[in-house]
Amino acid sequence: MRRNFRKQDLPVDRVRRYLEPGPIVLVSSSWNGQNNIMTMGWHTVMEFSPSLVGCVISAGNHSFELVRRSGECVINLPTTALTDAVVGIGNSSGAAIDKFDQFGLTADGAEKVKAPLIRECYAHFECRLADDSLVEKYNFFVWEVVRAQAAVSPKYPQTIHYTGDGVFMVSGKMISRRRQFLPEML
Repeated sequence: MRRNFRKQDLPVDRVRRYLEPGPIVLVSSSWNGQNNIMTMGWHTVMEFSPSLVGCVISAGNHSFELVRRSGECVINLPTTALTDAVVGIGNSSGAAIDKFDQFGLTADGAEKVKAPLIRECYAHFECRLADDSLVEKYNFFVWEVVRAQAAVSPKYPQTIHYTGDGVFMVSGKMISRRRQFLPEML
């Protein structure tokens, strides 16, 4: 049923609450013998083939230098089971603590990059820097996914999505319209 919504003005700095593109991810990085993890919500798929993902990593974030120097990272997809770790990782600095140790996560070796996988995550996307032309101006990195892995089950995991102000949503009910898509779109 369609609905006409009553609307009100809102501060523009709250737009992300409505437009946040996807699930919260954990970005793992490594440089010069130091591993780190950061929580990230600012990412977007930019191309399908090659698989490109863009994201913002603040220059003030400890991970910024690690990914900038190495040109690599792993984008790990946590499920709701890791919500407390996701929040804790986002509220701490890898310059002060070992986040793998602090949050009880396991660093596994990746196949195509030196950054570690997070074993407890549902999926892993090993990435190499494809374009850094917007890093200086906007802290925007464009990554090429060079290897991807995902758990076999469940087919649609419960992921968490940040809405701002310390509030998260959980991915919910699936709505399929597969019959309406042309075969080449699937």
